[in-house]
Amino acid sequence: MNLRPEQLAAQLERPLAPLWVVHGNEPLLVLEATDAIRAAARRQGFDERETLVVGQGFRWDSLLMAAGNLSLFGGSKLIDLRIPSGKPGRDGGDALQRYAAALPGGVVTLITLPELDWQARKAAWFTALGAQATVIEANAPERAQLPAWIAARLRSQGLDADAEALAFIADHVEGNLLAAHQEIRKLALLHGEGRLNLAQVQDAVLNVARYDIDKLRQAVLEGDPARCARLLDGLAGEGAAPPLVLWALANEIRTLATVKGGQDSGQPLPALLKAERVFDERRKQAISRALPRLSSAALRAALLHAARIDRIIKGLAAGDVWDEFLQLSLRLAAAGVQQKANRCSN
Repeated sequence: MNLRPEQLAAQLERPLAPLWVVHGNEPLLVLEATDAIRAAARRQGFDERETLVVGQGFRWDSLLMAAGNLSLFGGSKLIDLRIPSGKPGRDGGDALQRYAAALPGGVVTLITLPELDWQARKAAWFTALGAQATVIEANAPERAQLPAWIAARLRSQGLDADAEALAFIADHVEGNLLAAHQEIRKLALLHGEGRLNLAQVQDAVLNVARYDIDKLRQAVLEGDPARCARLLDGLAGEGAAPPLVLWALANEIRTLATVKGGQDSGQPLPALLKAERVFDERRKQAISRALPRLSSAALRAALLHAARIDRIIKGLAAGDVWDEFLQLSLRLAAAGVQQKANRCSN
């Protein structure tokens, strides 16, 4: 069974399944989900708990030993298995498959993993776990969904806010759900229950956004010039290394240019994306939306612009590197805005 994090509470009102797997890219949501499962286990009489952390030198037979080592005087047992790397290795994969095929009685097993790539999701060990487990994928909401996520969290604190206030919070906690959680708790302490206005939110919320390069790539693909400018300002303020920013942008441009050229010659998009090793579904969708608004000529010009930025970084050409990053990002992102404006004027 696959569950979204918001479906977990209702599921935990029922008798616990013997095997749970929690994975995802958002530490706050992973922590909340695993804490909720552990609390439910205590309520349902799983008084004994054994935590196993997989690291270098971990012996996988200790998992089977933990499952068989039940106290004669205690209640049922929770095995809390954590695999921080998300890579159990060959021995671990075999052990997990055997374990899933013969789940021990009187034991609830909770397995915690980080975000898994497409290869890990297709691995035999993960497939075996998924066939027997209740699986929760705890990923951060997309930027467009963040205001709704914040609104739901506010409601859990007895608070409400208008669209402008929600957008303000989203802009200032972008990419940092733990900070968002803390700000929401702070708003509840400051104002109790009721409706918040924009001024109250502006006074209370700190700028805690975690700007990162991957989100800049996403903003470029989605054609969001304002977000590109905000993210670049944040990256510059945090002292991000310009070569890394250039690598991310140039890599995305090269992918777009290659796929666009293939489309122009009549090749199917799925095959082109596979050839470029674009397997993440969200990135596939973003690239698919970006391609119609970008011409091959525009992408060739963007590659030349990236080459100029490389010369500036190396001291071989004059210019402000962060201003050039902004111009390059807007060249790609604002194409969609201009296209919309042209359609509206016709």
